[in-house]
Amino acid sequence: MARSTVELRCDCPGIQRPLDTKLQIRIVLEAEAVLGILIFCESGIVELVTSDILTFEVGRTPHIARREYAWEVLSQAKTHVRLNSELERRAKELNSQGIKPLDALHLAAAEEARADYLCTCDDRFLRRAQAIADLKVEVVGPVELVGELEK
Repeated sequence: MARSTVELRCDCPGIQRPLDTKLQIRIVLEAEAVLGILIFCESGIVELVTSDILTFEVGRTPHIARREYAWEVLSQAKTHVRLNSELERRAKELNSQGIKPLDALHLAAAEEARADYLCTCDDRFLRRAQAIADLKVEVVGPVELVGELEK
């Protein structure tokens, strides 16, 4: 299996999905998928990417346990993308294509890191990002990503 790089979005939902109340089958499946992805990261099959944007989001997490969990996950990242003018320029391009500003920064950071995948549980973001033809990263949900990584 070839090594992949992945940015897991840190907003909720995202890497914090395993902490969500599991009242829907979808949440259960995504939570298990995120845990599986993290196991791939720990085993070295997948390289986790983080960024200043993820760090910003973690800092805004109001629940201490969720914030500490997110910090622990992000501490496994081998690559950290810093905010810079080129990243901001690309994020503005993506924003003009219908991606929300913070989501556009996530996409631009994943592209800059040359991540193979950006994983999110946000359906709206996922649909809009998948409609952009010139992305340099594949945007997927956690269940889909596990399927890709297991090929």
